[in-house]
Amino acid sequence: MADNEQKVIDAMKEAGEPLSSGEIAQRTGIDKKDVGKIINALKKKGKISSPKRCCYSPSE
Repeated sequence: MADNEQKVIDAMKEAGEPLSSGEIAQRTGIDKKDVGKIINALKKKGKISSPKRCCYSPSE
C-alpha cells in the first residue's frame, strides 16, 4: 500500500493542481476504489489536503 500511496502523491505533485480521485486513478492506473482508501489514509497522516471539495493536493 505504501508504494501506491507514493504513486498518488507523485501524481498530485506532477499535476500541479488539485485532482479528484477519478483523475488520480487515471494517472496512476490504480482502481478508483483503492484510490479512495489511499486518499483517506493520506489525509489521516496529514500528507494531503483538500483545498476544494472532492479534490486533493499534497500538504507542503
